[in-house]
Amino acid sequence: MPFHQSHGSDYREHNRDLPDLSALSGWIAQDAEEKIPETQYRKEVERGLELGLPGADSITDPDIPVFQRGELPHWSGINTFLKTPYLEDVRQVGDYDVAFVGAPFDIGTTYRSGTRFGPQGMRRISSLYTPYNFELGVDLRESLKMCDVGDIFCPSNITKGHDQITKGVAHILSSGTLPMIMGGDHSIGYPCVRGVAECIEGKIGIIHLDRHVDTQEKDMDEIMHTCPWFHATNIPNCPPTNLVQLGIGGWQVPRAGVKHGKSMRSTVLTIDDIETLGIDKTLEIALEVAWKGASAVYLSFDIDSVDAGFVPGTGWPEPGGYLPREALALLRGIAKEGIAAMEVVEVAPPYDISDITALLAVRAMMDTLATLVKYDRIGGKLES
Repeated sequence: MPFHQSHGSDYREHNRDLPDLSALSGWIAQDAEEKIPETQYRKEVERGLELGLPGADSITDPDIPVFQRGELPHWSGINTFLKTPYLEDVRQVGDYDVAFVGAPFDIGTTYRSGTRFGPQGMRRISSLYTPYNFELGVDLRESLKMCDVGDIFCPSNITKGHDQITKGVAHILSSGTLPMIMGGDHSIGYPCVRGVAECIEGKIGIIHLDRHVDTQEKDMDEIMHTCPWFHATNIPNCPPTNLVQLGIGGWQVPRAGVKHGKSMRSTVLTIDDIETLGIDKTLEIALEVAWKGASAVYLSFDIDSVDAGFVPGTGWPEPGGYLPREALALLRGIAKEGIAAMEVVEVAPPYDISDITALLAVRAMMDTLATLVKYDRIGGKLES
């Protein structure tokens, strides 16, 4: 008897009815893809052929130009974030739904510098992604008008660099565009929130994913990346009672920050708390606290909140943090209610391995954007 005839004794050539799979997300996602238009994709192809010349005679795919002017190939091209258009004239940023902006600032680090290269690293590896997400059923290219405004000019001076970041973020948000900010060390949280606060009437809540409390007044006599929320919560419309910190713990939480955090009555959940409560209950708590009496929420994602084994490219890696799936689930849950701006900080490419840290940072931003689209929290400037 041929050996393969002994296989599948319970299943071989069965004729039973298959289970109903229509409620599974994979099945639903396949159906959803059919409903997504390809209008902006076709416009991108046509633009590429016009500006990049039609392909050589031997090329059989009519959509391929001679000079690359779009998403493909993923390994080449000029790297803006997700290969979105580079907006040289930032006075026109109000024409877009979303603006990706770099804050290459790392003189607020207290151990390993290198996050000044974070925006470069994120842009480079973002070319690996397409704008379509299977599970969420969203194509960002077909849903949002996006641009990359480049980097904020950050002098090697903490006060001046922070002032530049505040002005840049405020310019984007005041133009009616969502700032998606690529850090940079976590000291930029303070000037970013300060820029948002200038544009929002009413209180602002802050949801902060991290392993570190970052609530010291100063560190080594300066406002470092251990200090953003001390100063942000002293902004009149950013009260500390609307600050929620998720994932705090481990051996790198300065006692000075803990003392101040307790005195200002912010909400802190550890990884153990989150594991016990579960993602859904954690989100319920975070959203209730951050949105209490608030008009908007600022989202801060420190990449070192994820377990160090997944994010080697950061200045203060800490074991015991989130699994990537947990972090992404939290970000999506927060985004369901909408955000005023988002920062992803502490990506340090000099310590990264195969760009995996930057890759997760990019995924975090894209999942957040796709969720905003899915729940109708953003969009409307894209020409049909």
